[in-house]
Amino acid sequence: MLIPKKVKHRKWHKGRARFRRTATDKIALAFGSCGLKAMSPAWVTSRQIEACRRVLTRYLRRGGKIWIRIFPDRPITRKGSEVPMGSGKGAVEHYVVEVKPGMVLFEIDGVPDDKARQAMKDASYKLPCICSVISKNA
Repeated sequence: MLIPKKVKHRKWHKGRARFRRTATDKIALAFGSCGLKAMSPAWVTSRQIEACRRVLTRYLRRGGKIWIRIFPDRPITRKGSEVPMGSGKGAVEHYVVEVKPGMVLFEIDGVPDDKARQAMKDASYKLPCICSVISKNA
């Protein structure tokens, strides 16, 4: 599970829906020849990233290289069950990353294009956002 070693503020405000705008960074392939690009906004948890990583490594079977371009650094808090109102904000439960439309989430290199596309398609089912497979070749 991915969690940050250190954060500037332990608990964050929820914020408004600013992340629904399109991404300005991480919008092109930088390392691999095939990638998974988000088409809709979402909060992706560290568990979902780990599930995608497991799908990719199992499908590729020691072939190729995988790059994870996102990291969960936003803390999400939750109060315990049956806790009365008041008495402050809840404890940090997990971490997420704000995925904006157009961000490249994962990249693969070193495998045939059709195999990489199928691996990315399988991994996209584990994510809460609509994704598309992109490649340098096409």
